[in-house]
Amino acid sequence: MTDHRIESFHSHLAWDRSIDPVLRVAPGTEVTLELLDASGGQITPNDGPEAVASFDFARVNPCTGPIFVEGVEPGDGLVVTILDISTDSYAWTANFPGFGLLAGDFPDAHLWTSKVADGNVHTPIGVALDTRPMIGTIGVAPGAEGPHPILVPAGHGGNMDVCQMGVGTQLHLPVHVPGALFSAGDTHALQGDGEVCGTGAETGSTLTVRLDVSDEPHRGTPWFQHESPPLDSRFIATTGIGPDLFDAARDATRRGVELVVTRTGLAPIDAYLLLSLIGDLRISEIVDAPNWVVSLHIPGRHL
Repeated sequence: MTDHRIESFHSHLAWDRSIDPVLRVAPGTEVTLELLDASGGQITPNDGPEAVASFDFARVNPCTGPIFVEGVEPGDGLVVTILDISTDSYAWTANFPGFGLLAGDFPDAHLWTSKVADGNVHTPIGVALDTRPMIGTIGVAPGAEGPHPILVPAGHGGNMDVCQMGVGTQLHLPVHVPGALFSAGDTHALQGDGEVCGTGAETGSTLTVRLDVSDEPHRGTPWFQHESPPLDSRFIATTGIGPDLFDAARDATRRGVELVVTRTGLAPIDAYLLLSLIGDLRISEIVDAPNWVVSLHIPGRHL
């Protein structure tokens, strides 16, 4: 239990060093933040694809904060230890036209709303997936003046969508302004590395963190330490191979979609959304020019 709690109406939709802090704390303080889902409440459990068609991207990824940490100065590192993530009881996953790794392959709006309960994301395709709550957007104010887009990751953190950003992870953020001005949002009940369709299992949450000053100088971009989740006993991986990493990632994902469709009978669009939640994209080889290898790893128990 913490003595400090920030409600979700204290949120912002851009990174900006001029935003007044909603809380000031000493280093070592634990703080609980209520986080809205990535849609800012635009998508509800009973919605269909029409909610995707009318979606307002200007309202995406509201972040709760900022928090001023006393004594933290530019050049320091802010250490954020994630202590707890309690998600809402539902999550959504969507394909937005023109967005996602395979936007050209899947041009139509598509939406899942899933129940989150008993440690599972209960998807509308009848598959229950183990939850792995993580925070998609987390960071501090940038050094440059003016608003900076909330959807674009940068050296100060932001919308990094790192699926290991869950309970137990210790994130180190480079500080650019006095007090750091820490904020977070965009919880996922589950997301694969790469978030290939552009969305995870998007949900709201209550996040508890401890904020400290690092005893090491910052390294210019965020770094973190984490514990890997238990590994599946068997993975099946597809590959993309070529001189362009982005194209190779697309190829590996396309072949992953084809594999899931063949093995499960799912529609291609549902296979694509499923891989955004459970498929992990990895750079397997980047030294044997002129071609590189990207692999997409899929837990075998779902195939």
